[in-house]
Amino acid sequence: MKLEAIILFLYPDYYFHRIWELEPQWLLDHKIKVLLLDVDNTLTTHNNPEVPDEVGQWLQEVKQAGIRLLILSNNKAKRVAPFAKKLGVGYIANAAKPLGFGVWRAIKRLQADSRYLAVVGDQLFTDVLCAKSTGVISILVEPIKKEPFLFLRMKRRLERVVLQNYHKGDHL
Repeated sequence: MKLEAIILFLYPDYYFHRIWELEPQWLLDHKIKVLLLDVDNTLTTHNNPEVPDEVGQWLQEVKQAGIRLLILSNNKAKRVAPFAKKLGVGYIANAAKPLGFGVWRAIKRLQADSRYLAVVGDQLFTDVLCAKSTGVISILVEPIKKEPFLFLRMKRRLERVVLQNYHKGDHL
């Protein structure tokens, strides 16, 4: 496979600055009925148990629009369960993204149609790749805060290289 094809495969289907910019009407217009949500740096900052006001308001609006939500995280249940409870949504921890096991479990649990399901997260090599490898819609959001961990900062540099032409519209 050529490098260009690999890079195109890593491009998200949609890109937003922050998760709360995903307006419920936009989701409905794109026939998205289920969102699988990453936690760290998508809904809140790393290891933060608090829900930002913008996220809380957005979650209410999305739920009111009839869109189903489930957290899909590589974190352990110890981290994810209390956060999911606070949001009033279900969760799948230890999702092993970018592998598709968590997405398939979510589809089965929710009895959802994969054509109307999207994975939303802040990382190309976990969230977007997971969505692409399972054939569901991928939505990339920018991380809420710069990464405190060296490994993640290095991944962010690679992501910037991959996305440099995405923002120019070269994928269209």
